[in-house]
Formats: sequence, structure tokens, C-alpha cells
Amino acid sequence: MPEGTDGDGGRRAVPAPATKPKSTSRVRMSAAQRREQLIAIGRQLFAERGFDATSIEEVASRAKVSKPVVYEHFGGKEGLYAVVVDREVRALLDRITTALTAGHPRELLEQAAMALLGYIEEEASGFRVLVRESPVLSATGNFSSVMNDVAHQVEHILGAEFKSRGYDPKLAELYSQALVGMVALTGTWWLEVRKPRKETVAAHLVNLAWNGLSHLEAKPTLITARRR
Repeated sequence: MPEGTDGDGGRRAVPAPATKPKSTSRVRMSAAQRREQLIAIGRQLFAERGFDATSIEEVASRAKVSKPVVYEHFGGKEGLYAVVVDREVRALLDRITTALTAGHPRELLEQAAMALLGYIEEEASGFRVLVRESPVLSATGNFSSVMNDVAHQVEHILGAEFKSRGYDPKLAELYSQALVGMVALTGTWWLEVRKPRKETVAAHLVNLAWNGLSHLEAKPTLITARRR
């Protein structure tokens, strides 16, 4: 501490100049940034715990905001969940729709399988949100509605193939639901085990589907029914 002189000629300590305190204020998020932050946090929590076990309190806590902020943006847990699901539905459907570019039916099956497995691999949290069914629906539906939309696209492909091969084209809907259901259920299993690699999984799925479709019986019957 520097020194000076007092009135009697003695020495006295001179206080150092006061330093300006460092600013501890945080940069405030814009409304749009805060909304995106809350959506990301909600997505992660819904993936980890599901809709019922997730609370607005925890969403707010992770975002370091008060509960009213979450309510202001989404109106409640249902509103946040609907936004999260809506985004995932659109992302998955866009990915699959964009992937279907080939003309040959087998290639289309490969592309659809790879698109779904790619989404599962890259967006695991989003996929977990979709496969956890809840009573709340988003504007675009849920995982089941996405798979149903994909099945309708497959139905058009199979319908043309069935007609050219002399099969009843009315059965294309049944087969498309079976094929898409097989891929979706396998994808749910693969989400947890992650092996073999997605290209191998897709190849085996298409192998089963395509070779099965290639040897369809025109009018199949149950073996047990034949024995009666």
C-alpha cells in the first residue's frame, strides 16, 4: 500500500484506488434461443424418462430458469412434448422420403431401411422419444403415424409389382404394413444393441423381405388348415 505524510510529518498509509468489480451478468438469451434451449432439454428428458416421468420442474432446473418461463413458451408439459414429437416426426419422414430415389423395388427397400437405421444411429434421443408412446399427440402424429405414411409409399410400389406378377394388388397394403413393421421393430431392437453395423442389418432385412416377396404363393394357406 503506498504511503503519504500526515499533518505531523509522519507517515500514513494511502489506500489503493478501488478496482472496478468484474461483471458477473450473463448474456440474456433471445426468446427464440430460449425456446430452442427448452426444446433440446425437453427432448433429452423425454428420451431418458418418457412423458409421464418428465416434469416441468426438471426442464426449468436444467435450463436454469423459472417454471413460468417454460409455461410462457409452451403452455405446459403437453405443449413442449408435442413440439418435440412434431419435429422428430418431420425429421424422420423427410429423411425416409428423401432417401426413396431408386426405381427398382429392392433398392427402394434398401434405401428405406438405411434411412430409418441412419436416423436411429444419428438421432437416438429423438427416436427414443418417438417410440415411447404417450397420450399426447403432436400436429403430425407419432412414430406409428410416420411408419404408416411410409407403408403407404411402399404400398404403391408393391401394388404395381403385384399387378405385373399376377398377384392380387389389394393385398399390397397388408404386405407393406408387414414390411415396414418388420424394419421398425428391428430398428427398435438395434437401437439398444448397435450391432451388427447398420449396413449389415439393412442387408439382412432386405434379404428376408425381397427373397420372401420373390417367392410368394399366389394364394397362400395355413399348413394347419390344410390338415383339417
